[in-house]
Amino acid sequence: MSTAVAPSVSVSSSPLPFLLRRLHSLTGIMFGSYLVIHLMVNATLIEGSRHPGAPAVFAEQVNKIHSLPFLLAIEWTMIYLPIIFHGIYGIWIALAGRPNVDNYPYRSNWYYLLQRLSSIIILLFMLFHILGFKGYFGPRLEFDATHSVASVQHHFQLHWSLLYIVYPLGVFASCFHTANGFRGAAIAWGLTVSKKSMARWNLVCVAIFLGMMACGFTALAAVAAMEPAPGTVVGHP
Repeated sequence: MSTAVAPSVSVSSSPLPFLLRRLHSLTGIMFGSYLVIHLMVNATLIEGSRHPGAPAVFAEQVNKIHSLPFLLAIEWTMIYLPIIFHGIYGIWIALAGRPNVDNYPYRSNWYYLLQRLSSIIILLFMLFHILGFKGYFGPRLEFDATHSVASVQHHFQLHWSLLYIVYPLGVFASCFHTANGFRGAAIAWGLTVSKKSMARWNLVCVAIFLGMMACGFTALAAVAAMEPAPGTVVGHP
């Protein structure tokens, strides 16, 4: 009588894939946290639209950010490098992933698919956002912290589609990706191990999504309500 032997399976003992996944999750948390703050600051544009000519809270917040010591080091350490790694590794995950919503149309599978689709939208949106401010789609725009509101107005007045199509889509994708990323990160790091804890954290993530959406669309509505900045032409292609 012989003993059954399990088939030989080649399993990599390298911890690199695990570490890369955790680093991807960690940089996503950093990027998401930055995005929450970014949208909250942008939402203060509503103060300028309600009180034209008054010192805008938005400009004050931008001035505080630009006056931080070692700002360049902070930006690269806490924002740029995490975004670059998260984006590059995220692209690899999206390309290597195999969505199966056709065979298993569960909610988690739809979240998986939407997370990958939103990452592509965010990548294109970020490139457009950065290159737009650099002047590649119109007159070059140097962001001036002392005239931050006028800078934002001028950017949106390059073309009406920025305010009504491109940015709403980018804001929605960013908010969903961040909130759903927080949901997945809690599972990955073992913070939500029971169904009850997952359900509670899901509600928190829904609140984060709604709060971010409110801030993002408040900022867009504020820009739409503002008078054109001096020296700009509305509808410039």
